[in-house]
Amino acid sequence: MKIIFAGTPEVALPSLRALLEGPHEVVHVVTRPDAPLGRKRVLTPSPVAALAEEAGVPTTRAARLGGETGETLAQIEADLGVVVAYGGLIREPLLSSPRHGWINLHFSRLPAWRGAAPVQHALINGDTEIGTDIFKLVAELDAGEIISIEVH
Repeated sequence: MKIIFAGTPEVALPSLRALLEGPHEVVHVVTRPDAPLGRKRVLTPSPVAALAEEAGVPTTRAARLGGETGETLAQIEADLGVVVAYGGLIREPLLSSPRHGWINLHFSRLPAWRGAAPVQHALINGDTEIGTDIFKLVAELDAGEIISIEVH
């Protein structure tokens, strides 16, 4: 299966590594643009960009996935898109371009704590149970059909 992966921070690395080491082919990686890091504000690639480039996987750095960037990425032949903490919305035409659509690994039990920082929101609000959900991506934020639940 040909996979396009979208992710940015270190928390996305185990998923990307598993895909790279598994039986499927990661054909492209999408991540956020390089960002200033440290006191000297050195422009630094995201952890996902660094791993993808080390593995020789073509990589696109984009803050937004609409417009021309989305159209270009939609031309990549992929069977499935996988998102883990990308930090932006997957929009059309990219949303419907992989043959089997996109799935997202979300670090909270949906529908609670949609959006960014779900673990932090759960802790701040005193949740006694947290979890991870994998769901089918749709245009609305964190609202697709849940296909896997793991409670912690």
